[in-house]
Amino acid sequence: MTLVLCGSLGATAAMWEPQGELGSGVCFELPGHGAAPLVDGVSIDSLAAQVLERVDGRFSLVGLSLGGAVAMRVAAVARDRVEKLVLACTSMSFGDAQQWRDRARTVRSAGLEAIVDAVMGRWFSPGYPDVARWRAMFLSVEPEGYARCCEALAGWEGSGDLRRIEAPTLVIAGRNDPTSPPPHGEEIVSLLRDARLGVIEDAQHLANVECAEEFNRLLKEHL
Repeated sequence: MTLVLCGSLGATAAMWEPQGELGSGVCFELPGHGAAPLVDGVSIDSLAAQVLERVDGRFSLVGLSLGGAVAMRVAAVARDRVEKLVLACTSMSFGDAQQWRDRARTVRSAGLEAIVDAVMGRWFSPGYPDVARWRAMFLSVEPEGYARCCEALAGWEGSGDLRRIEAPTLVIAGRNDPTSPPPHGEEIVSLLRDARLGVIEDAQHLANVECAEEFNRLLKEHL
C-alpha cells in the first residue's frame, strides 16, 4: 500500500526523515518548499488536487499541520481511494484569517528570518538539541511559497470535510503543542466516523521530529 506524507508549512520532505523506518513513501511538498515549484492560486483545494495527481489507486495518507488540512480535503473528496488516514498536530481551523494574511505580508517584506525564531519556538520544546538543522530547513523555503500557503490557510475551516471522511483515522496531538493542542484533536475526532486520538507527551508542534519514536509507534499500530 502506498503511503503519502503531507507536511507542515515551512517544511520540506526532509521533515519526514525520522519516519524512514516505515519504508518509502510519497512525500508531497508544498509550493516553493523543497523541490516543489511555485504555483499560482494556492488553496487547500488545489493542494489536495496535486496530491491526488501524484498517486494512483488506493493509498494511506499522513498529514501534519497544514498537511493535515490538505489530508482532510483529500480524504473527503476521494473517499474510495484513502484506505487509512493520520491527522497529526493539526486543527479544524488555524485561527483568525487576518493573522495569516499579516504573516504573508511580513514574509514578503522581511523574509523568513523575521519569523524563524517564533516558528522554532512553536515547533520544538525549549532545550531541544537539534533546532539548528530544522531552522536551516525552514530558511530554505522560498518566502513567496510560504506566503502563498499562509494565504491558503486564511479562512480555511475543515468541519465539513471531516464529516465526509470514511477512512479509519488516527489523530495525533502533542501535549504541549501551542498551535494544535490536544483539545483541537478531540474536536476532530468528534466529527469523524471511525477515529481515535493519540497524545504524545513532551511534544510540541513538530511531534514527528521531536518525539519520533512514539510518533512512529502510533503510525505503525494504525497503518
